[in-house]
Amino acid sequence: MLSRLGALLQQAVETREPSVDLLEAFTEHWKGITGYYLEATDESIPARQTDIPWRLKQMLDILVYEEKQRPAGEAGPCLEYLLQHKVLETLGTLGKAEYPPGMRQQVLLFFSRVLEQVQHPLLHYLNVHRPVQKLLQLSGDRLGSGMEKEEVQFAAVLCTKIKQDPTLLVYILEGKSILNGRRAQELPASPVKEGAEDPPGTAAAAGCPPAEPSPPRRDSNLVTSLVGLCKSKKSRVALKARENLLLLVGLAQEAAAACLVRSSVLCQLLTEHLCDLYSAVPACTDPADVLALERASWRSQGDAAGDGVFPGKESLAAFFSWLDYLDELAMGAHPVVADAIAEAVEEKFFQGILQPQLLQMSELAVLSTTAMLTGTVRQIHASPLLHRLVLFLLGPDRHPETPGDAPHPLRTQLIDRCNHLSDEISLASLRLLEELLQKPHEHVAHSLVLRNLEARGYLQRGPPMPDDRGPPELDPDEDGLDLEEDPYFSDGFPDAGFRMAKKPPLGSAPSAKGQVSEVVSSFLCLVPEEAKTSLCMEEGGYDTYVHDALGMVQACRASAALWGWPLAPRPLDACHPEVTFYEGHFLKVLFDRMTRILDQPYSLNLQVTSVLSRLAAFPHPHLHEYLLDPYLNLAPGCRSLFSVLVRVIGDLMQRLQRVPHFRAKLLLVRRQLMGLVPGEQMDHVMLFKGVVVLEEFCKELAAIALVKGPPEGPP
Repeated sequence: MLSRLGALLQQAVETREPSVDLLEAFTEHWKGITGYYLEATDESIPARQTDIPWRLKQMLDILVYEEKQRPAGEAGPCLEYLLQHKVLETLGTLGKAEYPPGMRQQVLLFFSRVLEQVQHPLLHYLNVHRPVQKLLQLSGDRLGSGMEKEEVQFAAVLCTKIKQDPTLLVYILEGKSILNGRRAQELPASPVKEGAEDPPGTAAAAGCPPAEPSPPRRDSNLVTSLVGLCKSKKSRVALKARENLLLLVGLAQEAAAACLVRSSVLCQLLTEHLCDLYSAVPACTDPADVLALERASWRSQGDAAGDGVFPGKESLAAFFSWLDYLDELAMGAHPVVADAIAEAVEEKFFQGILQPQLLQMSELAVLSTTAMLTGTVRQIHASPLLHRLVLFLLGPDRHPETPGDAPHPLRTQLIDRCNHLSDEISLASLRLLEELLQKPHEHVAHSLVLRNLEARGYLQRGPPMPDDRGPPELDPDEDGLDLEEDPYFSDGFPDAGFRMAKKPPLGSAPSAKGQVSEVVSSFLCLVPEEAKTSLCMEEGGYDTYVHDALGMVQACRASAALWGWPLAPRPLDACHPEVTFYEGHFLKVLFDRMTRILDQPYSLNLQVTSVLSRLAAFPHPHLHEYLLDPYLNLAPGCRSLFSVLVRVIGDLMQRLQRVPHFRAKLLLVRRQLMGLVPGEQMDHVMLFKGVVVLEEFCKELAAIALVKGPPEGPP
């Protein structure tokens, strides 16, 4: 019994004695540091060559050891000494003076290690967060000073602590306001730990100043320091800064997120850098190079520009890399922060820079800006950014269009340019809108196409008169004979080369398999046999397109799964079109382009048909009906994709008779397009290329119709 009592007494003595020795050692090392400034005579000796780094390391080790010896949550004498004697404040002042040279680097390391290794909550104390703010202020004032590694490590430790306790954010974001004597009312006047005293729910009131009309002050703080380090030329420093800024914006607490938006210039700094990088892209950069650039990643900073394949690649890569980072921030941030970032990007970049450039008249500038916008659309995936980008380009209107109506000038301009006198501008504009159609946003398809098809106004109301419909009427400005007078047409379809099955009456449909096979046959039989060349080249039929069509249809279905689209067409008795059917600005341009497929450049034809194929792949029943149903009983004056193709075939049949050796020349052009024979000059090359595109487009539409299958439910 006595031996056990003695052992307990001995253990108590061993436990108490080191605390006295530790405090004495701690104060001795601290006095050694302050004493250096009294005794040193050579001001040029770097700090790392003095005993200061060693003494700071000893002080850190003592703090860590002392904490391990005491009950959790209890501050030891050395930690109390650190707080009461304002050791961190003094070190911050020494770091600011940068004496001896390199002292700030040593102070940054000590701060980082203390905050990281000491488990006792420290940042609530005034004598801790005030010197932390001062040190962040120094980091913001001296970016690129050679201490970026230590600065980003310090910021990373702070972000980790804030992630663990979001209420700490307000203490770190005060910046100069506390240094200039304009302390916020919510901060404590004494170094008393206040975190546990605040009742739950007061963080929003205590941590977030009320919104003011004036913008936040650009005082250096954790946010400005991190954003500055994100721009570092040292890739590892920039990557670590970006990762920690992602950590900071992803705070789950709404009060902290609101505070981050209101008490810092985060959104302004991020967007200004984006605008600066965009302005740094040389005006002479080839739009083709912009579109050919691979999708940038913010993690691979500088990698894409290493080989310098074309002038301006480095600037382009820097811009798209930062845009990708903003996209990642908006995707991973708290909704409050994400919306604020998206709003700033829309205001400063979309409206402030892109819109004036898109609306100007210079063709070279339009080509360059459209290419950059296409790359921007391709890069953005985050919902908040994508939503604002879509509304910026297309406007919010969802009601059916009327001819000549232009409530959103930018949308009107972009669609008009798909039918521009310059083929290059038309091609660039079509690429842009096709890229937009690939984004997972319901408003794109609705604004461009679907809002005009909701009432199914393209259908003839009431029972059709037998064989009364005939082909759609030609536009007044179209050249050529009426199809009714065309010897190659019978009941609206060419007699030579194909025969169509009899159209079923409105409201009825063949069986599922029968309907699909007949639709496929309808598209495959459109091009007359004398104009087909794929079989002569031993190429496959439409089945060669099935794999690509399946991938495109599945991608469209995946995007539209959450959009609430109906599975079956809207019943006709529930459709009440208020005005004469108008296909809409976008479809009108596409159909007009299709009517000129035999007279347009090959690349332009490929792009027009690519956009139409993309639209046909969407799973909306009205779009499926309008673009892929050959049996529609169209209302007077209306046209569908199939009726447009019929008119093109009629034009082709007339031209075919006027070109000598048509088939031989057509076959030669196909061989040239495939690279089997060298190109040579001949007449009617554009016509022959148009016929090749027309044949392949019909095969692609047949493949899409096969993959999509029959529409569900009755029409």
